[in-house]
Amino acid sequence: MSSVQKNTLRVAAIRWLLWGLVHVLAGVMVLMNDATGGLQAVADGVNPAALAADYHGAVEGVLNQHGWNLGWFGVATIIGAAMIWHQNRTAIWVTSMVGGLADIGYLLFLDFAGYVNFVPGTVMTFISGAAVLLSFWVWFSTRSQGKVA
Repeated sequence: MSSVQKNTLRVAAIRWLLWGLVHVLAGVMVLMNDATGGLQAVADGVNPAALAADYHGAVEGVLNQHGWNLGWFGVATIIGAAMIWHQNRTAIWVTSMVGGLADIGYLLFLDFAGYVNFVPGTVMTFISGAAVLLSFWVWFSTRSQGKVA
């Protein structure tokens, strides 16, 4: 693996680390709030007063599941970031599936709908997208050299 490829993986790993930390924090924020606070934390582009309500317990349960998922997505990508830093090419795929697929749902259902602010949400989508592209570039370029683990 060339020094350019190693440094590219390090840049991707730093992006996944940042993405993971933000998502662990987001998961904690959702889990530590009631349904109104959880919705306000996720849909930060919506007027908070529009989300204030006395929600059924099932809504809070769904939000808690979402918070849990945000947290484990974050932890998985943090672990993946460490493995990518050490040039584990399998981690490129696993981390991209966990973080990348999580962000596709966010992009489709929250970002495109206009329910979130550009920072941090849309920025995190760009960060994960860049991490996927950078790490896949390394994977495919090393694969063509016959050096895939």
